Amino acid sequence: MKKVRILSIDGGGIRGILPGTIITYLEEQLRIKSGRPDVNIGEFFDFIAGTSTGGILSLVYLCPDKNGKFKFSAKEAVDIYLERGDEIFDVTLWKKISSLGGFRDEKYEATELEEALDDYFGNTTLKQALRPCLVTSYDIRNRKAHFFTSADATTDIHNYYLKDVARATSAAPTYFEPVRIKSLYGTPHSLIDGGVFANNPTLCAYAEARTLNFAKALNNNEKPNKPGAKDMLIVSIGTGTVKKPYAHKEYKDASIVKWINPLIDIMMSGNSETVDYQLKQIYETLEVKDCEDYHRIQPKLIQADSAMDNAKLENLQALYEDGLTAVAEYKETLDIIVEKLLKNH
Repeated sequence: MKKVRILSIDGGGIRGILPGTIITYLEEQLRIKSGRPDVNIGEFFDFIAGTSTGGILSLVYLCPDKNGKFKFSAKEAVDIYLERGDEIFDVTLWKKISSLGGFRDEKYEATELEEALDDYFGNTTLKQALRPCLVTSYDIRNRKAHFFTSADATTDIHNYYLKDVARATSAAPTYFEPVRIKSLYGTPHSLIDGGVFANNPTLCAYAEARTLNFAKALNNNEKPNKPGAKDMLIVSIGTGTVKKPYAHKEYKDASIVKWINPLIDIMMSGNSETVDYQLKQIYETLEVKDCEDYHRIQPKLIQADSAMDNAKLENLQALYEDGLTAVAEYKETLDIIVEKLLKNH
């Protein structure tokens, strides 16, 4: 049996440029090695999961064109950030004043983000995604995790427009207002960014993949049904790491307001690291031939600002260059991943 190939992408706002650049390299190498210059990255993964900015990238990779083929290349996916990031994270003077810089109201209007998502996805639905997928969000009304999955989207009750899924998974508290969306059946949900509980969605992807019939979903009898870890090739990509230290003397008497940004930072990085630890422990229990099929790639922020919303043109370029640096640093691993993706195609 061939392994189920899983791609998981972390949340991180504008830092989605980093995994987007790395995945573009994977796609370029797959085109060269397969001899198919027009192949898209979505074709070489059997399951894709994402949170927030990673959720947007995941849906772009799996969006169909009018002929049912993969609509976007990996390069076109990362262009969302490079070409429109400065508009999405633009604060008008009135918004800056009325929100008191984000203390009184959300920091950004969602208009530009929603326009970009509509341009990319139109009225395409989750049911139409070209591969099984999972995108995270959190239901603030019912107080529970909300997973958008293609497996559930076979009925209108659990089917949604991709643009709504992308908007929900990226509704980061304090940055964008919560979103109220409806399924095609009309079921309403009030949702925020999935990064509040699963900034690294790899373990969610693993759990969901364990339940799926991949032979049927992919029309490929060489793929296993309800696979275990030994049957999975997992590629998990982060959105960069720079750990800012928080001094005890500075925070021992800190107010709620002062704790907001550190808590978001600690929550996101802590979750990503914990999930990586859990997956490593799972794979270390496997036989030698299988234990190296979990790959975690976490690029470093060298030139770029670590803020999730710094979309100034110079920072967009710095993020892109840091992505290229990560490609060079992880080149050996990435080339191994390419060979494994081809072998299990």
